[in-house]
Amino acid sequence: MTCLALIASLVIIVDRLAKYLVFSGFFEGQSVPVIPRIFHLTLVLNTGAAFGLLKNKNQFFIISSLIVIALIVAYVFFGKCRDLVMLSALGLILGGAIGNLTDRLLFGYIIDFLDFRVWPVFNIADSAITAGSLLLILRLFFDKKCCTR
Repeated sequence: MTCLALIASLVIIVDRLAKYLVFSGFFEGQSVPVIPRIFHLTLVLNTGAAFGLLKNKNQFFIISSLIVIALIVAYVFFGKCRDLVMLSALGLILGGAIGNLTDRLLFGYIIDFLDFRVWPVFNIADSAITAGSLLLILRLFFDKKCCTR
């Protein structure tokens, strides 16, 4: 469980710090090339989900995030999972969910800023959720008994 808390905390701290720096230094829509035509920092205020889907459904996303957070916490506290990979995956997802939930509660939108020009703009919390989900899927795919030991 310590692994989960450490990873989730690191994701939250890095996500909040990065969002603060971009939000306080950029105006909405401003884009600064880091690697021209490949990677830019672009401030986007996203009221929807990934790729801007379901715009202005903030309450739905707040409730969904709270459910995901509660399920992860309940699984870890009441489950018998001691698997480091599984706990790491859940820590990434938990930290990302809390990071984006914080934006929704404070502002009513998500602060996105990582812009690779061939993909919609996203943030560190989104990256953590994606990485954690992929790690979780791979772990479950390769070892279906990973949390029953």
